[in-house]
Amino acid sequence: MPARLKDLENLVSRSLKVSLDEFVQLTEHVINLQHSESGRIGNLKVTGRMVEVPSEGEAIIIGDLHGDLKSLTQILKMSNFLSTAQVGEQSLLIFLGDYGDRGLYSSEVYYIVLKLKESFPEKVVLMRGNHEGPDDLLASPHDLPMHLNNRFGEKWSIAYLKLKEFFNYLHNAVLVSDRCVMLHGGVPSQAKSLDDLAYAHLKHPREGHLEEILWSDPEEGIEGTYPSPRGAGRLFGEDVTTSFVKMLNVNVVIRGHEPCDVGFKINHSGRVLTLFSRKNDPYFNSYGAFLKFDLASQVKDVFQLQRFVRRL
Repeated sequence: MPARLKDLENLVSRSLKVSLDEFVQLTEHVINLQHSESGRIGNLKVTGRMVEVPSEGEAIIIGDLHGDLKSLTQILKMSNFLSTAQVGEQSLLIFLGDYGDRGLYSSEVYYIVLKLKESFPEKVVLMRGNHEGPDDLLASPHDLPMHLNNRFGEKWSIAYLKLKEFFNYLHNAVLVSDRCVMLHGGVPSQAKSLDDLAYAHLKHPREGHLEEILWSDPEEGIEGTYPSPRGAGRLFGEDVTTSFVKMLNVNVVIRGHEPCDVGFKINHSGRVLTLFSRKNDPYFNSYGAFLKFDLASQVKDVFQLQRFVRRL
C-alpha cells in the first residue's frame, strides 16, 4: 500500500477514535495558528480575513462537506494532496466552509480538517461558511451540538465552545490576482473595495457584507438583489456579479453554499462556479465535486475551469 494512502487511512481511523481532550487541544492549536496568520501564511498575503494567493502552483478547492466523512476521504485520495504536500510541491488546499452540521460525521470531518491545517499550515486555507457564522447568522437547525454530544458525551460543550472560537478565525475570502475570488456564499452587493471583504467580520452587523458573503446566492433573470428565501443574505443578479469581479480585477467567483445535483453548477454567463462536495442525504444530490487546477492557467470564465472539476 502506498505510504501516503496509508497516512490517509490512519488519519481517518484516528478521527473515529479521538478523545475529547485531544480534539480540544488540536482545535486550540489551530486557533493559535489562525491567529498568527495576520499578515502572512507562508508566501500568501493576508489582509484582515482575506487571503491573497499568487497565480502559481496547484489549488484544490473543496465545497460544503456537512459531516460527510466518505466524500472528504475520497477527495483527499483523488486529489493526492497528502503526497504533494509532504514532498514540498506547490499545492494549496482551500476549503470554502460548511464543514459540519447535517452529517453524522461532523466531528470527524472537523478533526481531519483541523489536523490537515496543523500538519500543513502554509498549504491549507480555511474559509468561513454560514454554518460557522456568528451567533446572529448561524444556520438553523444547528445540529453540530447534537453530533458533538453523540461523539463526546456529557462534556460535549467543551468541544463546541472551542469550535465556536475557531469559527471566528476562519477567512472571509481568497483572492487569486487576475483570476478568481472565492467566497462561501455570495457577492457582497454593496462592497466598494477589498477592505469590505477583508474586514467584513469587523463591520458586522453594522454593514451587511458578511451576511451576503456567507448566505447569498446567484439568481438568473434578475437585476440587483432580492430578499433570499433562506431568510438571510440576498439573491443577486448577473449585473451585481459583473460589477464585483470588475472591482476586484478578476473574472470568476468560486463559491459553495448551494446543493447541486451533479456537484457543481454555473451561473451568470460563466462568471460564477458553485461547488458542493458532499453527496446523498439530506441533500440527495447524485454527485459531490471539487476543483483541482493550476493557478498559473488563464481563467477568463468558468467554462475554462469546468474541465478541472472532479466529481465523486
